[in-house]
Amino acid sequence: MQVAHALAVVAAASFLALSSPAEARTRAECERDYKPQVGQAGKDVIWVPTPDNLVTRMLTMAKVTAKDYVVDLGAGDGKIAIAAGKQFGATALGIEYNPDMAKLAQCLVQAEGASARVKIVQGDIFKEDFSKATVVTMYLLPELNLCVRHRLLAMKPGTRVTSHAFTMGDWDSDERAEIEYRSAYLWIVPARVGGNWTLRDAAGTTDLTLALTQSYQKVGGEVTVGGRKQPLMAPSLQGDSLRFSFADAKGVTRNFTGTVRGTAISGTVRAPGSVDVEVSGNAQGPLAPAPWAEMASGCDRFYGKQ
Repeated sequence: MQVAHALAVVAAASFLALSSPAEARTRAECERDYKPQVGQAGKDVIWVPTPDNLVTRMLTMAKVTAKDYVVDLGAGDGKIAIAAGKQFGATALGIEYNPDMAKLAQCLVQAEGASARVKIVQGDIFKEDFSKATVVTMYLLPELNLCVRHRLLAMKPGTRVTSHAFTMGDWDSDERAEIEYRSAYLWIVPARVGGNWTLRDAAGTTDLTLALTQSYQKVGGEVTVGGRKQPLMAPSLQGDSLRFSFADAKGVTRNFTGTVRGTAISGTVRAPGSVDVEVSGNAQGPLAPAPWAEMASGCDRFYGKQ
């Protein structure tokens, strides 16, 4: 009897261990203690999961690869972070405020076999540090998007940001996609380029002065070449990649393609039928103020500021 009783205790303990949330093998097992309901209230939003096909589209738009570190703001049940890890091979972190939801998401990470790449933490997106991400995903609300926008714009140029349904105010998206009447948006964090710059080649045959204006990824301004000022033609900024065209002293259209690294810039100038000329330069003085990159009005309350 004692042996039988001992075996029964061991068997019961084994069953509990295997069926506990930490060792769950299916979604149903994970949801045994807590099953979220679509539309339930959260801290600042209600919970509505992003459809699987839209999750895939968002991560595809952001060109996620195994080299990326994806952070999902308001992770819910962790499906975006899990997809980033399982489908795209990325390292991913989900930040979820609701402790029960975060625990469920942690269980689902285990059940999906994604724990080597994916982690879920219980935390507040307005307090957690996600500055090292190369891709940020979110399904928040317009006000919340606006109130994390300044933190996104402070991240490394080229960081990709994708959102389900909601935009970023006057920061226009770089790309938009629709699947089954649902929208996904993509932004690429731009380098700061507003201000005055000089560009020269080693031989001294190309000497440009740029006066650039900027609002988010939209740039404009003028170039001075051969003592003559003229508007930039077709300026474009994507991440740290800057492009524009201009007419040289002989009226020949030349195209610049380059990279901005802080207050340094380098690239090539090409004219039709000619070889590339390598140029480089620096900002002349401090970069222009960027009011578009500051915290939006009314967001102090999310950060515990009065």
